[in-house]
Amino acid sequence: MPTNARVTITLPTDLVRDIDRLEKNRSRFIQDAARHELERRRCELLQRSLRSPHPETADLAEAGFEEWASSLPEEDAAGLVDLRAGTEVRWEPGEGWTRVRH
Repeated sequence: MPTNARVTITLPTDLVRDIDRLEKNRSRFIQDAARHELERRRCELLQRSLRSPHPETADLAEAGFEEWASSLPEEDAAGLVDLRAGTEVRWEPGEGWTRVRH
């Protein structure tokens, strides 16, 4: 069970009033809002990364997933990777991740 930490924050009076009009549990509302904002920022960072991947990631994409998976030690690869599953993609500079058409 997660533990809670008590924090003190300062909010404009009108914002607190607006929250209290809509929600009985102010702490829950702020907790939900903080979680939502963190998720939004994570998605934003992921989208930024997909548009412009780190050079090492681009190298991995260039090498290909199959080559990477085959380089794993036998005990790590067993059951970890099903090369028949998923959608094959590759990184195209200027375009991003594109589906590989055979």
